[in-house]
Amino acid sequence: MNNQYCKVGSTTPITQVNQAMSVLESQYRIFVEKATIGMDSKLNEFFEAKANGLRKILDELV
Repeated sequence: MNNQYCKVGSTTPITQVNQAMSVLESQYRIFVEKATIGMDSKLNEFFEAKANGLRKILDELV
């Protein structure tokens, strides 16, 4: 039986700015959605902080 190598957890580098922006925008939307769901207030603050951090990075890329 041959060895099989699993790629779980492997990463692929983002080499183009367009790719980076689309990934960051999708992560931003996810964090905004999670912050507005209305769970625990501390958790909402965490997701809002993450979304704000991503928004700053996106603004710098533009």
